[in-house]
Amino acid sequence: MFIHKLLPVLGLLFTFSLGSCSSTPTVPFDGQSLAGWHADVLIDENAVEQNEAFGVERGMLVSYGLPLGHLITDEVYRDYRLTVEYRWPGEPGNCGVLVHCSTPRYLYKQFPKSIECQLHVGNAGDFWCIGESVSTPNMEERRNPDPATWGGEEGQARRIKNLTDDSENPIGEWNTMIIECRGASIDVWVNGDHVNSGHDCTASEGQIAIQAEGAACEFRRLELESLGDV
Repeated sequence: MFIHKLLPVLGLLFTFSLGSCSSTPTVPFDGQSLAGWHADVLIDENAVEQNEAFGVERGMLVSYGLPLGHLITDEVYRDYRLTVEYRWPGEPGNCGVLVHCSTPRYLYKQFPKSIECQLHVGNAGDFWCIGESVSTPNMEERRNPDPATWGGEEGQARRIKNLTDDSENPIGEWNTMIIECRGASIDVWVNGDHVNSGHDCTASEGQIAIQAEGAACEFRRLELESLGDV
């Protein structure tokens, strides 16, 4: 099953706070459809045929990598644990999970304002600041030694490298990433390793997005659990 048409970049955002709900897990992906999500995909006006960037195959959500874009939740979330199980079915490359998304196409006329939790092979767990920013321990070592360069805008030092090496499983095997967003803090685990920890984030709620950024990536689990009562 595929998205048969691109939805408008701007639409109604349904405000939903997980922090006010029970701790019962909610599943933004039902394994059968892309209900609850909308696509913001860059159109190639010179292409003979416009392919779909996202779809559902064998119970998995699939980011095909191209055309470039994002699959974004309709709902807005805060104070949650997101568990993602993903793998590279072919040639590995770039993809990501974006949290606290708001303004679409904010950066480079492509990326929504957000904090990206990187899935790029070999770099899973890096933070990328997109219009927002977050602080981490040892920022000078993992971001840039000059704090004047830090930020989330074009030309600024937006990447904050993760804390570990070799946390990812071999290509083709499933990886588990856990992202906890609690207030102004974001913590990320990859296959049980605590790979990044951020605080003083400039956003504390927003939509969640999956990227299409060049390489096919499969997702067999996308599960949300409220941290509002924890």
